[in-house]
Amino acid sequence: MNPSINVLGKELQECSKDPLTGWYRDGCCNTDSNDRGMHVVCSIVTEKFLEFAKSKGNDLITPAPHFNFPGLKPGDRWCICARTWLDAQNNGVAAPGNLEATHEEALQIIPLELLKCMLSSVQKVRTIGFLDNWCIERIGSINL
Repeated sequence: MNPSINVLGKELQECSKDPLTGWYRDGCCNTDSNDRGMHVVCSIVTEKFLEFAKSKGNDLITPAPHFNFPGLKPGDRWCICARTWLDAQNNGVAAPGNLEATHEEALQIIPLELLKCMLSSVQKVRTIGFLDNWCIERIGSINL
């Protein structure tokens, strides 16, 4: 089996083993044609993101054992549906995350430059103290 590829064109990295995430519950944001939601964006969920998803009918907080779903809390890493992430971004509540662990299939829905801005934004702010203007125009300010 060939390794899965991330949005940067490299081998897909692990998103989370605790809680165990991914379409295959293998810790990675792997996908296949049966994954209609495209659970491919590795995100660090926030309270605002979780509340937004729940308001849209996607309750990521309540455990669902029959789907091997533990329920999420702020700070958990999880493979988020690409359209859910983009909808959250368009509403100012997208969760930051990990580009190296985000599957290349995310690019079918989300532009790479937008992913680069949002998924690495918290790290950028903590490292260099600011975001470039292109990112700010697209994602606005972020709450650390």
